[in-house]
Amino acid sequence: MNRNRLILGLLLAISTGLVTSFYVYRQINARVVKSPQAPMRQVVVAAQPLTLGTRLTRDHLRTISWPADQPIAGVFADVQECVDRAVITSLVENEPIMEGKLAPKDAGAGLPAAIPEGMRAMSVSVNDVIGVAGFVVPSTMVDVLVTGSPESSNKGDTITRTVLENIRVLAAGQKVETDKDGKPQTVSVVTLMVTPEDANQLAMAATEGKIQLALRNTIDTKKMDPPSVMQARFFSGGPVAPPSRKTKRSNPVVAPPPSYVVEMFVGSKREDKSFTE
Repeated sequence: MNRNRLILGLLLAISTGLVTSFYVYRQINARVVKSPQAPMRQVVVAAQPLTLGTRLTRDHLRTISWPADQPIAGVFADVQECVDRAVITSLVENEPIMEGKLAPKDAGAGLPAAIPEGMRAMSVSVNDVIGVAGFVVPSTMVDVLVTGSPESSNKGDTITRTVLENIRVLAAGQKVETDKDGKPQTVSVVTLMVTPEDANQLAMAATEGKIQLALRNTIDTKKMDPPSVMQARFFSGGPVAPPSRKTKRSNPVVAPPPSYVVEMFVGSKREDKSFTE
């Protein structure tokens, strides 16, 4: 009898607890104010890593949801707006596609698409020494030095001068991407991005002298304009820079010697005669 009462009491307690818990849950759920979901918009991103010069297809792209109250300037909402355009910089997976990262429409693909308007790509022959042991790779910055003998100079009097500073490397050989591990690349040709005026200087330097590349830090953009170095003065121990041009001195003016005037009478005629020492 006592056992039946105990079981009945336990069942009643459990039932009461379930009813009470369900009632409390309904009351709390009714009082909770759900925050409204933020509006979203579609943004086009890279579906995979993309290299410089890649012509985009639909397989290269996809869209993701992005908070509408946090807009990104220059992004696209429709994949079709990016198709058949080339990227002018490397992109990682899920990176938003922006107008500034794409070449103009009908600009083609590959390296030409990565050349900004008004700039030129020019290649120079290099070896392990000129290419700084293979560390002159895409996206690095270099100075261009030339060593040669000016036609007006004495035979054997060569000169070295920096003709271009802070020039970006577009490609090393046929590679336009830097090795992910930072390994050097042994190539025979390096392509530089220059202005049309710099292209003329580079062509002259490569034709009439010997080219040397000096690797520089990519954040060091200060123009140094170092003085030229002349071979004759370099080995003689004197100043290595060519002498500055000075205005030629004119010959000193020599004062005329003093003169004497003598009054003379010839008959009735009077004359003045001048004599010098």
